[in-house]
Amino acid sequence: MATLQLAFKSLLNRRFTALLTLLSIALSVALLIGVERIRTEARDSFASTISGTDLIVGARSGPVQLLLYSVFRIGNATNNISWQSYLDIAAHPKVAWTVPISLGDSHRGYRVMGTTTDYFVHYRYARNRGLELARGAPFGNDLYDAVLGAEVAAALGYRLGDEIVIAHGAGDVSFARHDDSPFTIVGILAPTGTPVDRTVHVSLEAIEAIHVGWQGGAPIPGLAVSADKARAMDLTPEAITAVLVGLKSKIATFAVQRYVNDYPEEPLLAVLPGVALAELWSLIGVAENALLIVSGFVVLVGLIGMLTALLIGLNERRREMAILRSVGARPAQVLALIIGEAAFLTLLGIAAGLALLYGLLLAGQPLIETQLGIFLDIGPPSGHELVLAGTVFAAGLLVGLVPGWRAYRMSLSDGLSIRI
Repeated sequence: MATLQLAFKSLLNRRFTALLTLLSIALSVALLIGVERIRTEARDSFASTISGTDLIVGARSGPVQLLLYSVFRIGNATNNISWQSYLDIAAHPKVAWTVPISLGDSHRGYRVMGTTTDYFVHYRYARNRGLELARGAPFGNDLYDAVLGAEVAAALGYRLGDEIVIAHGAGDVSFARHDDSPFTIVGILAPTGTPVDRTVHVSLEAIEAIHVGWQGGAPIPGLAVSADKARAMDLTPEAITAVLVGLKSKIATFAVQRYVNDYPEEPLLAVLPGVALAELWSLIGVAENALLIVSGFVVLVGLIGMLTALLIGLNERRREMAILRSVGARPAQVLALIIGEAAFLTLLGIAAGLALLYGLLLAGQPLIETQLGIFLDIGPPSGHELVLAGTVFAAGLLVGLVPGWRAYRMSLSDGLSIRI
């Protein structure tokens, strides 16, 4: 205990150098633990986006691409599915429910998704949690009803009863807007922490209605159809983007997948969400590991900075070490003093790094959730994060052995001698 107190007082005597070293370690630890926290939360956020859906069916492309545009609203489909193909899949004896979705429009940068009311019944996320309406009700009373995700309503300041205009395509260019068919907000979903929060939901019939008289992404001159006229038309979709499928039994998964993949009328693809997610993580796992390695090297640089500071300081403290030896300090105590200083710096650096990280998480959580759709849990450090912190502490002790061993080897005569 006396050695640790002496080490603490020694650091106080060299407080400026110690603070710089501590800051370097704190920043390194904050980066290392922060990368691990964001990596873990991002993976959990992606994994919890969809639950309870056995298959996702879309035009034949790649499993990851199908997963990205149908669930995460990232990218676009290579092709659509005909309505007849959807009916055939829905009628399969082993299929319990289906949720058709149609993508391709947007509202002020947010994706618009056409679907049915079954979406609000069957869509699950985060281990079988269902969608809940914070205000209002699902669409259905009127053709031009819209239900907003929580983020859309919060970011754009919408309330029930407000009217919105949908734009054709991913942008919101004036000439591609469906100004003649405004939608009325009838419901706002509770936050989910998934892409649902960033989606405007309307009916499939509404998607067909706003595109009557359009071709190639633009209205056909002279064929404008008013919103009221569209209500009286047959609005059965000709094609949809993808289908979420729930099965009566998990055993039937591969049989239905084979049926879809071998469907003779058009090239289709059925993927298991979990398998597609695993493939997605295998693709980006290299980048994850590379980022973690870079963070590890940053920590290494911080520890090398501490080693450098201790070695330089040790060279200036030769007389101090000699005085300690002259008053009865054993070589092992001198070794313990230097290692104690390294332990103090490392431990305080880890604590300061964690405090800095949690401060940044508190400040950046709303922005990260809004911009990236990743909810960062501000809870206690996980077991893996504690292992990383413990590894940093152990590395700090090992770094302290180098100057400690040098101090241990110093003799009394070496410390008191005058070099010319």
